[in-house]
Amino acid sequence: MMFYVYILECSDGTLYTGYTNDVHRRVEVHNAGRGAKYTRTRTPVHLVYQEALPDKSAALRREWEIKHLRRKAKLALIAQSQESASAVSTNRNFT
Repeated sequence: MMFYVYILECSDGTLYTGYTNDVHRRVEVHNAGRGAKYTRTRTPVHLVYQEALPDKSAALRREWEIKHLRRKAKLALIAQSQESASAVSTNRNFT
């Protein structure tokens, strides 16, 4: 089973980092006000980053690493992943 580390952008512009085995469901839980205490008063939240990891232990380690980054480094990580996703979608051969 894969696990994921994710970053949410909250309605007040802050960033929240967490881990899960189902990103879509977890974002829905956060937006329903049943997620982490931090996000309950900051809905809606939007998924801005996700990273797949092979197991829960690796996900927890990566979550800890990201949570200890400064905001500027988190924003760089988000921008880098969005650039990579954009490059993949524009380089696909649709023939």
